[in-house]
Amino acid sequence: MKFTIERAALLKSLGHVQSVVERRNTIPILSNVRIEAGDGRLSLNATDMDLDIVDQVPAEVATPGATTAPALTLYEIVRKLPDGSDIEFESADDGEMTLRSGRSRFTLTCLPTDDFPVMSGGDMGHSFSVPAAEIRGLVDRTRFAISTEETRYYLNGIYLHAADRDGTPVLRAVATDGHRLASVEGPLPSGADGMPGIIVPRKTVGELRKLIEETTDDIAVELSETKIRFTFEGVILTSKLIDGTFPDYERVIPEGNDKVLVVDCKSFADAVDRVSAISTEKSRAIKLALNSGTLVLSASSPDSGTATEELEVAYEGDEIEIGFNSRYLLDITHQIEGDSARFTLADAAAPTILSETDDASALYVLMPMRV
Repeated sequence: MKFTIERAALLKSLGHVQSVVERRNTIPILSNVRIEAGDGRLSLNATDMDLDIVDQVPAEVATPGATTAPALTLYEIVRKLPDGSDIEFESADDGEMTLRSGRSRFTLTCLPTDDFPVMSGGDMGHSFSVPAAEIRGLVDRTRFAISTEETRYYLNGIYLHAADRDGTPVLRAVATDGHRLASVEGPLPSGADGMPGIIVPRKTVGELRKLIEETTDDIAVELSETKIRFTFEGVILTSKLIDGTFPDYERVIPEGNDKVLVVDCKSFADAVDRVSAISTEKSRAIKLALNSGTLVLSASSPDSGTATEELEVAYEGDEIEIGFNSRYLLDITHQIEGDSARFTLADAAAPTILSETDDASALYVLMPMRV
C-alpha cells in the first residue's frame, strides 16, 4: 500500500476516528485504526466494539491496500507535522508502515487487518433524514440530564422516539438522571413513523455531537431495535443501543401545578450563580422564596456565611419557599434560548416544570430539595 495525503485533511479525519478508541485496551487491535487506500480515497475505521466510525478522505493512491496502525500514535505524529505538508505512507507485508514528510520519517508497527473487528449493521428497518441543526438542538438541550450512574444503565443515554403532541407527530428526545428531566421535540421526519423507542448511549451522543458541529447537510439515520447508524459527509457512525427499558417519563411530569412564575432568564441565571457561591460544595442548595411580584434567592453555609438577592418577577399566587440544586437550575436555564423562563410550581415538595414562555418544544422537570 502506498499513498500521499495532505496533512490537514488527514488530521481532521484522524481526529474524528481516534476519539472513539479507548485509551486503555486489553485487546491490542482495538487500539488501532484500520487504514484502507483505493479509488483515490482513504478510509479510516476505528471501533470499541460498541461504537464504530468510518471516515473517508481524498488521497493520491499509488498502490491500493489496507493495514492497521496505532490510532493515538498516528494522530499525535500527524498533529505535530507542519501545516500545509504532504505525508507519504508506505506499508509492506512485514508488519510495518513508514511515514515520510519533509525530513521527518516514522516507522509504525502494524497489526493484521484480519484481526480488526467488523460491526455489522444488520437489518436497519427504519431510515429517515434529519437536518443537522435539528439533531444539534435535540442533543444540546437534553444531554446535560443524562445519568452517569452505571447501575441504572438504561438512563445512560438519550431516549429517542416518535411521540404525539396535541395530535401532531413529533420526534422526541428525553434524558433524566432521576433529579431532573429534559424533554425536547421536533418535527417527525418522513420515514420515522413506527420507529421503536431507542436509547442512544452517552458516548455515541458525544461523538455524534462533535462530528456534526459544522455540518449543514441532512443526517441520514438508520436504525433497528439494537443499532443506529448516522451517515453524512463521508462519515458513517454505527452504534449499539442500550439494551434496556426507558422508564415511563410522562408519569413524572406533574399536571396539577397551579403557581406560575415568569422570570427574565439571564437575570435569574446570573443571580443564581452569584448566590450559589455561598452554598456548600456538596449540596449546592439554593432557596427560592416567592411572594407577589418578588423572588428572593438565598443560600447559607456554616463555613461561608449567607447570601440573598431579590428579583422583580411576574408572580401572582400564594407565598412559597422551595429549594433546588443550583447547578441543576443553571444547567436548565442555559438551555433556554428565549428571554424569559416559566416555572410552574405546586408546593415545596413537588416537582417543578421549567419551560420557555414562547417555545413549547422543550420542557424540563426539576425535583426540589430540602434547604
